[in-house]
Amino acid sequence: QVQLVESGGGLVTAGDSLRLSCAASGRTFNSYTLGWFRQAPGKAREFVSAILWSNSTYYPDSVKGRFTISRDNAKKMVDLQINSLKPEDTDVYYCAADWMRTVNYYLPGRYKYWGQGTQVTVSS
Repeated sequence: QVQLVESGGGLVTAGDSLRLSCAASGRTFNSYTLGWFRQAPGKAREFVSAILWSNSTYYPDSVKGRFTISRDNAKKMVDLQINSLKPEDTDVYYCAADWMRTVNYYLPGRYKYWGQGTQVTVSS
């Protein structure tokens, strides 16, 4: 069983940077693939990054170069650094975990554990 709690969201101005954090509980954290997704009201949950248990990282082209995912296994934390924020980055951001996933990490339905989400609002 893994519990995830996101933090770090807020109201920022376009061009700012923000660092989202996700704290995990449970054992064998280093064996989990961790993902970040975002979702706007009425829209599908969108993949924005993943870091595998092997520490390989993945991003969709839409955020590549602005988003950076990292993990600290000792602290059981996964962070998402977002630079050059745009108004279209406004969403609720969720972290997710799934044990030793190496494929389909971009599909939200593949993750077993989810946090409650943190709101990011970017004003122009």
